[in-house]
Amino acid sequence: MSIDLGEIKDWPREQLLEYLGFLLHNYRVMDGFWFINLEDKYGQEEACRVNEQVWGKVGALAARDLKKRFNLTQGGLEGFLAAKKIYPWSLLVGYQYRWEDGGLIIEVPSCPPQEARLKRGQGEYSCQAMHRAEFEGFASEIDPRIKVECIFAPPGQHPPELFCRWRLSLEE
Repeated sequence: MSIDLGEIKDWPREQLLEYLGFLLHNYRVMDGFWFINLEDKYGQEEACRVNEQVWGKVGALAARDLKKRFNLTQGGLEGFLAAKKIYPWSLLVGYQYRWEDGGLIIEVPSCPPQEARLKRGQGEYSCQAMHRAEFEGFASEIDPRIKVECIFAPPGQHPPELFCRWRLSLEE
């Protein structure tokens, strides 16, 4: 799929980076308003169900596209990490990654959607199923052996410095 970049293809690097920041911010705003409007019209449970379906598909398609566009051929957890680090939502959220006991730990110290909800007095929403679908969809395109496990996620008990923690491992 070819996209006509029009006049931006000739912009200087600094202007392209500024535009990239705008696109990422706009991506986050669109996602937020999409969910808010879905929740207002159909309720939180249905909004979460649709969110899970959408992000599961988005995760898989993004991983497939990233592999193709950037010639990412490595599988396993290392391949997942290489692709995930350049995935747009990862750039927005600022996931933290670390290796532990042969697995990859993903932590989310700052979650823009949850923080926006808390700021508006709406409380946390259940995002575990949506992120599981996103991570599993993404992982399946990198390496079908990757197993995704949620350690904790909103709502509920999580430390104040982290919204969620995930562990990825390879099935033998």
